Amino acid sequence: MMLEKFAVRSLLAGVAMTALLATPAFAVTPADTLVEGFAIDDIISMDPGEAFELSTAEVTGNTYDLLVRLDLSDPSKVKPDLAESWTVSDDGLTYTFKLKPGMKFASGNPITAADVAYSFERAIKLDKSPAFIINQFGISGDNVTEKAKALDDTTFQFVVDKAYAPSFVLNCLSATVASVVDSKLVKEHVAAATPSADYKWDNDFGNAWLKTGYAGSGQYKLREWRANEAVVLERNDNYNGEKAKLARVIYRNMKESSAQRLALEAGDID
Repeated sequence: MMLEKFAVRSLLAGVAMTALLATPAFAVTPADTLVEGFAIDDIISMDPGEAFELSTAEVTGNTYDLLVRLDLSDPSKVKPDLAESWTVSDDGLTYTFKLKPGMKFASGNPITAADVAYSFERAIKLDKSPAFIINQFGISGDNVTEKAKALDDTTFQFVVDKAYAPSFVLNCLSATVASVVDSKLVKEHVAAATPSADYKWDNDFGNAWLKTGYAGSGQYKLREWRANEAVVLERNDNYNGEKAKLARVIYRNMKESSAQRLALEAGDID
């Protein structure tokens, strides 16, 4: 399970603890910690509603859950993630997802269809770079609360503007922008915004906080991100599936392959 979750690329490195960062040699890395190095300087935000870079996708893919996820054994298919099942209406317009029962976010808050609906709403209303993946289905800030809504605690409904191949819709819903956030936690961190011609909402949907914060339910949780320096992930003990075997994963920013090789030979990375 852990290897599959990290198969977008081998889970790479950063820095787990300030002490570990400050130490010139990493040869004494604990056995339950993975430290690797690669270029993470493309990361601009950890908010799944904004993140649109390869490096960030590797992080969010392991820190956030989705309704459905690509089946890495056959990427032409999707498999259940938070959703245990789904149906498509005869006219091809309505997708209804049934969530698995008893799931929790890393915070301990329960995962409900309302969290899914809020996640879609904020992604569309923020209208950051990846929003097109969802709004291409006729979803806008004005209609998202009707087109993507909770029918009850465990049922989420997504209505598209015309019939598409279900495989296409489901593939799009496996993108980072469709990650499900802990709405209760995010709402505790929203900042007021002044409506304008370009942004007509009165709050930022927690975007400023989520740039470096965390509100997910993935196998790992984000502990720290230092731009152009390091990312630290820690095991999420509230994870709804098989618990990660590693306690933490450290991404160190190493842009050059020569530096990666030297660090590997020195035992500084795995």
